[in-house]
Amino acid sequence: MPSCHAVNGMGVETILIALIALGAGVALGVFGLRIRQDRQGRNSRQMAEEEARSIREAAKEQSAQVVRDGEEKVRHLQAETEETIKRRRRDLDHEEERLQRRRDDLDARVERLERREQTLNKRQSALDRRENDVRKVEQERLAELDSKLEVIAQMTRDEARAELLQAAENEARNDIARIIRQVEAEAREQADSRARDIIALAVQRLASEHVSEIAVSVVSLPSDEMKGRIIGRNGRNIRAFELATGVDVIVDDTPEAITVSSFDPVRREVAKQAMTKLVVDGRIHPARIEKLVDDARADVEQVIKEEGERAAYEAGVHGLHPEIMRLLGVMRFRTSYGQNQHAHAIETAHLAGMIATELGADVTVCKTAGLLHDLGKAIDHEIEGTHALIGADFARRHGVKDERIINAIAAHHHEVPHECVEALIVEAADAISGARPGARRESLDAYIKRVKMLEDIANSFDGVEYSYALQAGREVRIIVRPDTVDDLSAIRLARDIARQIEETMQYPGQIKVHIIRETRAVDYAK
Repeated sequence: MPSCHAVNGMGVETILIALIALGAGVALGVFGLRIRQDRQGRNSRQMAEEEARSIREAAKEQSAQVVRDGEEKVRHLQAETEETIKRRRRDLDHEEERLQRRRDDLDARVERLERREQTLNKRQSALDRRENDVRKVEQERLAELDSKLEVIAQMTRDEARAELLQAAENEARNDIARIIRQVEAEAREQADSRARDIIALAVQRLASEHVSEIAVSVVSLPSDEMKGRIIGRNGRNIRAFELATGVDVIVDDTPEAITVSSFDPVRREVAKQAMTKLVVDGRIHPARIEKLVDDARADVEQVIKEEGERAAYEAGVHGLHPEIMRLLGVMRFRTSYGQNQHAHAIETAHLAGMIATELGADVTVCKTAGLLHDLGKAIDHEIEGTHALIGADFARRHGVKDERIINAIAAHHHEVPHECVEALIVEAADAISGARPGARRESLDAYIKRVKMLEDIANSFDGVEYSYALQAGREVRIIVRPDTVDDLSAIRLARDIARQIEETMQYPGQIKVHIIRETRAVDYAK
């Protein structure tokens, strides 16, 4: 068995040999690798050089092509530029020729004007000399004529001037007087026209419905059998009803109706409502009658209060005494010629306020007086005297302090003199409210007479063929003969007929005069 040292020596040598062999192998491998890399580098360099040569050749060819294209474009642009320059030169040459011709024309015109100016200057100088000569001659002649006129007139120039001025002054004074009279006449006409316009405007602005209410005193019954129940045994029911209401109950042959009669409109209304309730209730006896009459009286008083407040509110009048307010409510059941006095009072207040606004008067006074002007009609059946004076006294005793209002109430029927313009306005408003169409009932005879008179006035003029009154006499249509009345004559005829109607007739509102002129041409085909 070999020893350990022998074994260790062989191992070391072996290892050294192996390491040397390994190092030689590695060196050979590295050398071989470098040889291969050198070969590949030479091949890559050759390929790069060939590619670079091809790129350079392509770039040279492309640059040569770009140069050729640029030179071609430059030649083309140069040709266009030269052509444009030539055209501009030709245009400039033409413009220069035209300006030269115009300059020559202007020079020739200036020369002609200068020659004409010289000629005019010579003529003006000659005219100035001639004018001076003529002026001298005229002055000499005027001096000679002045001396001759002074001899003939036996007065100097100053005296003649004074006399002429005096004559001119007298003539001017006459003209001024004539103009003043003319202006006064025109002022009166304009004042009348302005007054009509104000009244028409007030009526138009109000534009209320026609008033035709009546406090009806007829009570309808479901059957005639109800009449016996109303009368009662031995007439006890009807006597109890008349005693409680203070009215007369008329039971006649009128089918299914009875009549309640009384001069007091409030009592009549209370009786009407109480009777209506009794008929509906059916229990008719004295105790029931007294109960329903008391209820009806309370209801009517409430209506009176509400209507008085409504009248003051609608008219815009505040601060009135409760008793005055009550009488305004009572007027809800009062009529005059078929016109409800409650609505008439409100309407008069509105009209008076509108007219006062147009004329610059006191609107509050006019509205208050217009609302209260017929206050006496609510109690004129209880107190002796006219309703105007009764109403003025009642208003004075119940807190109305403004004497203009008192005077307007008392004077609206000319029973006392008018003391202020507000009284005149209230009177005019009262007349407008009562006279406008539909406000009050008009008798058939008066209506027929008015319409016939309207047609007679139209037929009295020359050239009128037919005339017709329309719209309840508020329009008249007149047909004229075309061979007698022309267009201008038709206008004058309408104005003349309207003026004749205004002068000879009395009518509410206004009447439209309509002239119709028709020309017909007729021929026959044979």
